[in-house]
Amino acid sequence: MAQSILAQVSDISVQRGVNNVLERASASVSQGEIVAVIGENGSGKSTLIESFAGIIPLREGKVEWTHGSEKIVVRDSEGRRNPPPPMGLTLQNNAICGDETVSERLSVALSVSGIAIENQRISELLNCWGIGHRSSERISNLSGGLARRLAILCGLAPAVMSEIPRLVLLDEPSEGLDESSTKILKGWIKALSGRGHGILIATHDQEISSCADRIITIAKNSLQTSTGTSNGDPIDIPSSGSTSRRNPVASLVRWSFKTEIRNPVDSVGRATPAIVAILLSYALVGNIDLESHDSNLLAALVLAPGFIVSVSSPAIVSRLEESDSGLWWNAIVGPMARPAYSITAASIFLPIPVSYVSWMIMSTAIDSETSMEVLKWLWVPSLALLDLAIASTALHIMVADLSRSSAAPASLLLVVLVWPFLELTEALSFIIDNGMTFGMSIDDPIPTCLIASLISALVWLTAVIIPEY
Repeated sequence: MAQSILAQVSDISVQRGVNNVLERASASVSQGEIVAVIGENGSGKSTLIESFAGIIPLREGKVEWTHGSEKIVVRDSEGRRNPPPPMGLTLQNNAICGDETVSERLSVALSVSGIAIENQRISELLNCWGIGHRSSERISNLSGGLARRLAILCGLAPAVMSEIPRLVLLDEPSEGLDESSTKILKGWIKALSGRGHGILIATHDQEISSCADRIITIAKNSLQTSTGTSNGDPIDIPSSGSTSRRNPVASLVRWSFKTEIRNPVDSVGRATPAIVAILLSYALVGNIDLESHDSNLLAALVLAPGFIVSVSSPAIVSRLEESDSGLWWNAIVGPMARPAYSITAASIFLPIPVSYVSWMIMSTAIDSETSMEVLKWLWVPSLALLDLAIASTALHIMVADLSRSSAAPASLLLVVLVWPFLELTEALSFIIDNGMTFGMSIDDPIPTCLIASLISALVWLTAVIIPEY
């Protein structure tokens, strides 16, 4: 019945590179239904799963989910995009960052669905899949099979803990599982179906596809539907818990900070080129008569280390690339994922102190009165470097999504940020020569810094919007 449909794709056409993968394809998943998607390698099974999740831009058609009595357009070909309702999602590559611990990962998968449960329930879920004894270990220390079990559990748990029917998307869930784990998977799928949850599975495994009520076969860019055999019996699964209002963006921010604190090596490494830049700038200043040179040179040397820190690649880029972790977050959080990445992962703590250290080292040839005036107001151009850092992070994340992210032209996109840096150099040079003023002339420091921030904001806006189309 139409009112029992949890999600549907309508006449979607999807292109991967130059290849048309799906052509005007339509499919749906209803409450209590198990749907298996089968087909040859490269036929578009994963593409269909990711289309349901709203990850992939559409050339035609739309993806709609039902939440209560409300229909939500998760994605369409006109560029509209909204976060999907709470769901379970397991991607083919696990989509788990190795810096997380086992229990934390499961907690994150539940929290983004609006489910907060005590540690005892977390342990209960982990024990069901035989990974409770590894709950405090980092995922990077798990074997491939155990990591796959965790990924599947994280996809199923949001439905297990919910009394309200939810959709679960599973991409090749039995890959990497042993025989006993496959039986558990099949039993949990049947049990969730019995509770009214909808399950969409892309699989090559005939044992898994045999439990489906309906089979979707992908061939030659189109979908063909047939009746499944609905084999298998449910097994006992944990009882559902209570749900509350969810905030996936807040969950993403907490995840970002937790992984950063646990493994700060990459971020601390960003300070290394800044230190090198300070030393090189100091060496240059020592050989230059500043009285006979424009203050622009000194301003540029002072702000260069902070600029280098701001445009360095953030650690979150590698974390999002790891096992397609970024795809999972993009699906769960929706269109707010990319803005959240760029703000939480930007180097917002280093530019200001680095700029102050740089000035104190390089201002030895400046009279004390001027030096104190600059120290008093150096935070103004340094603060604008934070906007530049956020724009840079957004560019790095956008480049990482390209099919050839390591290509030289991709990195050259960062050159556009030289423009706001030059504006900030002009502002600091004015402060060195004339002291701080609060005029609104185009040459005054505050308007110049505002222009730099505006340029950075436009770059950021472009970097977060373009990938959605």
